[in-house]
This record gives sequence, structure tokens and C-alpha cells, in this order.
Amino acid sequence: PSRPASMGSDASKVTGNFPKGKSESEWRAQLSPEQFRILREKGTEPGFSSELDSHYPKEGVYSCAGCHTPLYKASHKFKSGCGWPAFFDAIPGTIDRHVDRSWGMKRVEITCKACGGHLGHVFEGEGFNNPTDERHCVNGVSIRFDEN
Repeated sequence: PSRPASMGSDASKVTGNFPKGKSESEWRAQLSPEQFRILREKGTEPGFSSELDSHYPKEGVYSCAGCHTPLYKASHKFKSGCGWPAFFDAIPGTIDRHVDRSWGMKRVEITCKACGGHLGHVFEGEGFNNPTDERHCVNGVSIRFDEN
């Protein structure tokens, strides 16, 4: 995230073959219009709009809102003040990273490895006191919280 809601990443739509892939019509039937815009069309929700931004459980996982693959442990979430849910690390093997050169910037986009859904971006070296010195800035609409 960290840009206007209408701005997407380099490619405007998710393409490719994924273990939990579906057709565009299947995704549209399953997801809300806002989930589809962000997960499948690489959009960004407005900052401070997700209730998950201020959600800090001790246990549980945050899963992909599209395919329900567990992505982040609750214990890896931290308060960044950026307006989007922030994590310092993902569950190993669950996300992919892609260089995103849109809007005159070079950033690292993160996507769900299982379905290709757009999650947000990773930022490094911002000085947060966490084990990886990374901030996975995730659209709240791209994830859901599961207690177990």
C-alpha cells in the first residue's frame, strides 16, 4: 500500500498458473467487489480503513482472503503506524515477491503463492525494532484472521 486507493501495481491483473487458481468469473463470484479489485486487480485500499490494522491477537493466523492459505502468524504483526496491517515476516513458502516499478518507484510487491492474490508491498530498513527489519504492508481486505 502507501499510495492512493486507485493505484495498482505494474501489471493491472493477476496472471499465471497457481495451485489454487480460478477463472476471473469464479473469483468475481467468490470475492466482494473490493476484494476482487485488490486481490485480482492489484489495487490498494485507503489507509486506516481496515479494522485489521488495529487488531493484535496473541495467537492465530492471517490467511489469504481469496484462497484461505495461512500467510502470517499473529505473533509477527506489529504496530507500524502506516495505516495498513504490518507484519515483519510471513509463514515460510507462502508469499512471492516481485519487483514493482509502477508510479516511478521501485518497490517489492508481495502476493499469495497459492493463488497469486495481491497482498501489498514489503519495505526494508525503516528502523522498526523487529527481527527482519522488514515491514510487510498488507491490504486488510486481502487477508482474514483465523483463530486456529
